[in-house]
Amino acid sequence: MPEGCTIIAHGPEVFDAGDIEMVSAALLPEEMIVAGVMARTAAEESGFPCRFNTRPPSLVIRHLPPGTDAWLLNRGKTPASGEEFGRIVAARCDRPVYHIECSSRIVFGWNGTDPRRTEEAARRLGFSAVFRTADVRVQKDCIREIRGCIPGEPVFVNGIVIGHATAETAVLAPDKEGIQSVSGITLKAHGIEKLLRNGPVDISRAWCKSGPVRSQRAQVAERRKPSGRIAVIDHAACDLYAHVDTTTCGVVSIGDDTTAVCGHICAHLGIPIFGVTDGDADTVVDHSCCRGSVIVEVTEGRDDEKGLEIAETVPTAPCHWDHWVTATLRTRRDIRIVRDAR
Repeated sequence: MPEGCTIIAHGPEVFDAGDIEMVSAALLPEEMIVAGVMARTAAEESGFPCRFNTRPPSLVIRHLPPGTDAWLLNRGKTPASGEEFGRIVAARCDRPVYHIECSSRIVFGWNGTDPRRTEEAARRLGFSAVFRTADVRVQKDCIREIRGCIPGEPVFVNGIVIGHATAETAVLAPDKEGIQSVSGITLKAHGIEKLLRNGPVDISRAWCKSGPVRSQRAQVAERRKPSGRIAVIDHAACDLYAHVDTTTCGVVSIGDDTTAVCGHICAHLGIPIFGVTDGDADTVVDHSCCRGSVIVEVTEGRDDEKGLEIAETVPTAPCHWDHWVTATLRTRRDIRIVRDAR
């Protein structure tokens, strides 16, 4: 039955809420794959043995070996958003998907899963079994619906906050300027600008979500040794793990939300950050950071330009983090310290 299955765990909540231990004990999976940046942080903090994959869940599932059953583990903000997430993943896959949704205590069998395996998994977990078909929705004029929003919360496209929800469903559409609001969302001009910085975005295929990236505080680790290489993250916190390794002594993060996410993840890794912000932060995650960190706000211009200017002073060779931070603060007259954890 479910023993020996491969489970793709999505989002930090399945680790923070303890779902991972319960599901593993009940289903005895052969392998646990973690999809997502903040999920990786939560998994590392939990100490649960997992393999990490930077791809979205649908791509992880599509690249599983032939004949391997796909089991998606998720805890949505609400039962409705959890089911919608499973539908989107299943619609993008080329195989049946078993979806364990902890927010509603349901095992969804998407697109023709084996009824006996689905029902046996539900029985072991104490969940209900529900069978669904996830067809790709062809939406008029290429609009994109982001369902399961809570009014007031941030809405992300490809990891960038592009606005705030005003209804349960935010509807976006492409236009000659990039993206326009159809309904249910108030756009943030600076966010759209950052999103389109590297070219046009296919809104029909983009990664979209709403709400905070993690509700639990980071576990702050002891600071690493202060000498090594400095990484730079420019408005793309989702790329952080690709830029840090055992030689990293600090991270320069550009952007308010990027600084919040980098600070959270780097706190767990014991890496201090130098965050360059301009005061337009959204509440995406708690503002944790480890000892040695400094967050500054620009007093002239915006964090985009000033952050890149500061990034240009980062040595390519190994250096001492505290010395570089002190020198940067001494020579810049267009920034002020808003948080000092040295």
